[in-house]
Amino acid sequence: MRITHVIRAEEWLSSLPKHVQLYRAFRWEMPVFCHLPLLRNADRSKISKRKNPVSLNHYRRAGYLPEAMLNYLALMGWGMPDGREEFSLEEFVASFSLERISLGGPVFDAEKLAWLNGKYLRRLSPAELLGRLREHLLAGDYMLRVVALVQERIDTLEEFFEYAHFFFAGVVCCDEEAMKQLVPKGRTPTEAARAFQTLLDDHVDPLLDWDAPAIEAALRAFAQESGWDAKEAFMAVRVAATGRAATPPLFETLAVLGKEVVRRRLRHAIERLRAAQPAA
Repeated sequence: MRITHVIRAEEWLSSLPKHVQLYRAFRWEMPVFCHLPLLRNADRSKISKRKNPVSLNHYRRAGYLPEAMLNYLALMGWGMPDGREEFSLEEFVASFSLERISLGGPVFDAEKLAWLNGKYLRRLSPAELLGRLREHLLAGDYMLRVVALVQERIDTLEEFFEYAHFFFAGVVCCDEEAMKQLVPKGRTPTEAARAFQTLLDDHVDPLLDWDAPAIEAALRAFAQESGWDAKEAFMAVRVAATGRAATPPLFETLAVLGKEVVRRRLRHAIERLRAAQPAA
């Protein structure tokens, strides 16, 4: 296959002797094997979707520019010879060398990524920034799906922004009254947080078809397995995903929001529920 370099995560180091023996057994020309350090959370633990968004779809939906993301990922375990933190993909390619890769596990710092993305955003002209918004948050097909859900629930154009804001926000906040809907009667915030984690792991993450019928089936299965009343389960998910107790139809709303946004908001709800549980 004419592969000259195999560049992979350090987790593959234990397999290296076997692969070397296979190349020798087949009398193939051996490539250069390079093993890179894994990205880490701030606490040095391995990055996991249980703790952080790891899908590029999340960062695309959140409005991170591709060029800023490439720039930031290039800094993970590597550095420019002149120490610059901002550079183009072309500059990175021209300066890259395996020798400059550090062996310490780089920390994925979401705040630094946002800072770097902000610098790229401010380089855009207003017209270019508007174009990026229209490509993502204000894309025509997405706006049409939102409008179709909201149209029967507003009386003036001005009301659209107040009613539909959760379709465009990142993490949503709910007031104290709505927060009560996250925890069904007779259950504790800790139990609710545990149930939401099960919802994420067993019902949301494995869902390949993200449409209203598939979402409804997944939520009904979750309610049955968790022992929650279906209405209580649906209300809890509604509040977690939108910050509101009254929204357009739940399953259609979740379908429009998209899987990555729903996952992010469920994780945020889990964090709030864990923080709300009083210490023993």
